[in-house]
Amino acid sequence: MCLLSYGVGLLILLNVAPMNHPTDSAVAPRLRKQKSSDVSPDRPRVLLIVETSMAFGRGVLEGISRYLVANPPWSVHLDTRDLMITEPEWLRRWDGDGIITRSATPTMEQTLKELRIPTVNLTDIYGGQTLPSVVNNHKRIGEVAAEHLIERGFRHFGYCGFSDHHWSSLRLEGFQSAIRSRSLSFSSIENAWAESRMRGWESQQPDILNWLNSLPRPVGIMACNDLRGQHVLEACRAANLSVPEEVAVIGVDDDQVLCNFSCPPLTSVIPAAERIGFEAAAMLGKLMRGDRIEDQHLEFDPLGVETRQSTDILAITDSETVKALRVIRERACLGLTVTELLREVPIARSVMERRFRSYLGRSPQAEIRNVQLKRACQLLRDTELPLAQIASLTGFKHSEYFSVVFKRCLGITPGNYRDTDS
Repeated sequence: MCLLSYGVGLLILLNVAPMNHPTDSAVAPRLRKQKSSDVSPDRPRVLLIVETSMAFGRGVLEGISRYLVANPPWSVHLDTRDLMITEPEWLRRWDGDGIITRSATPTMEQTLKELRIPTVNLTDIYGGQTLPSVVNNHKRIGEVAAEHLIERGFRHFGYCGFSDHHWSSLRLEGFQSAIRSRSLSFSSIENAWAESRMRGWESQQPDILNWLNSLPRPVGIMACNDLRGQHVLEACRAANLSVPEEVAVIGVDDDQVLCNFSCPPLTSVIPAAERIGFEAAAMLGKLMRGDRIEDQHLEFDPLGVETRQSTDILAITDSETVKALRVIRERACLGLTVTELLREVPIARSVMERRFRSYLGRSPQAEIRNVQLKRACQLLRDTELPLAQIASLTGFKHSEYFSVVFKRCLGITPGNYRDTDS
């Protein structure tokens, strides 16, 4: 799995003969022939160019599918295409009725205008394009990320993005505006996506490492998307910076696979991907019918934030408390006790108790239990492991005691929690 691949477009043909990836010169004649023989004349032929290797593109396709369930069907054509690749050679000969694309380069945009094919553009890489569009409200995404980190008490902030993507610049603008309106400290770093793609992100890691080491801590960092968030987390690991105690990181897209593969799991802003797909399909339907559209450029706010471990902390400046929290995070599910914790952080028990209650509002023992139970909830939700094994994996010697603690703290038995969540 190449995490540096920006995304490949999946195109599937419905109600037409399957494509076996012929050469470009063979594609367009076949499409024209299919239109005249196999496709109902009242069923529009629509081309989708939407990447599927990332969660946002898959969400967009879900939204388009939802639109088609409740509306007259289309004959949908898809082709494998990268987001920033040059336009397909056969596009000028394609005989269709409408296009939804996440791959409208400036050159492709000009071609589509010349062809006069109704098109809805979902591309927000370049900026300044004039096709009808449905996109994220990127400034609001930046503001939501800032608000999430500010709520956790951070006073220092950073942004890590891509200098050659317009959407990244807009997210930076929203994030920076929210931070500076509160007179908080801010720093940013941007590298070129194209360089990351060509040379591997490791070529940019020294710059990110130097930047991270220059920031005051604790610091809250927004990464422009989940992939960049993973880059920041890996740089933190290389710099031996504790996440989230010293550096809290939030990404964008809520790509659950990518977020949960990150270490620790990455908090992420949730974009309205399905809504964007649905509204793009609705807009294209109107364009193909010749209906008047009041607003041809729509933006949609994010849905919220999916909080994971990379920001699940309050900003704490006390180094001994930060170290204690890091030990708890790493060893709570191995059966860590407060006595063992005090051996790792040699301060008086009363001092540690007082600091934990001051910063977290709970004792060290309660924080150990908090980490254990969060992990238990995840295992109950996402696996079919028996309770005895879950108890063992979360640091409890006996499943009966695990059940007692779980119900006492959460007000529900582990079995009922699993049944309710399912």
